[in-house]
Amino acid sequence: MASSTCKELVMDKALQDSLFTYLLRLADSQLVLSHRLSEWCGHAPELELDIAMANIGLDILGQARTLLTLAGELEGKGRDEDKLAFFRGEREYYNLLLCEQPNGDFAQTLVRQWLMDHYQQLLLTELTQSSYAPLAAFAVKSLKEVNYHLRFSSNWIQRLGLGTEESARRTQAAVDELWRFTGELFVTDEVEASLVDAGLLPALDGLAEAWQGRIEAECRDAGLSLPEQAAYRQGGRQGLHTEHLGYLLAEMQTVQRSYPNMSW
Repeated sequence: MASSTCKELVMDKALQDSLFTYLLRLADSQLVLSHRLSEWCGHAPELELDIAMANIGLDILGQARTLLTLAGELEGKGRDEDKLAFFRGEREYYNLLLCEQPNGDFAQTLVRQWLMDHYQQLLLTELTQSSYAPLAAFAVKSLKEVNYHLRFSSNWIQRLGLGTEESARRTQAAVDELWRFTGELFVTDEVEASLVDAGLLPALDGLAEAWQGRIEAECRDAGLSLPEQAAYRQGGRQGLHTEHLGYLLAEMQTVQRSYPNMSW
């Protein structure tokens, strides 16, 4: 099914390029986020959390691999998931800025994950209606995992916000620090607009409002508040990143770049 769909899209190169870019945007955000979670392996506050976060990271990595494979097949230039993951530079990555932010303490990692989990659940729910069959199938499968991820992160936001004075202070500080990077979550540019116009993506109007409502409600329940300043940092989807991504990619790509085409 994926192959026949790709062949149809070759007839419109501009549309094919837009879909390729969109798949990379989804894949890169998941790949970078999974790497951040992997950095907690062996360092989480307790063993149960260590295992849970590692498993969530593996789920997200699996989602990234699927999307990178779809993107490579659509591109048709022989780049598989490994080549797309390990042999692109910083400006060729299109992940959300939020995903590349450092782990910080446990509260900052959980807040970042919580913000992304709500975003992913809303987005994937809509993408199950995509007329691009491989993407719709991916969304249906991944949504089951994201529902668990969201349950985990939401529960921990409550526990931290309503826990000790110190846990509440750290969680509020994390919200204040990361909020500025949420501005690009629902920004639609010409790439996504062209896919919506072509019927490959459903209209995503209303997701931003739904996401904001969810976040505000859970903040109130956890005794937290959102910053008054509007979120303003953007650019990740266009390859313009914070200083953190370069260091992350250097670590993630070092083995493949040192020993190209190696096999396990």
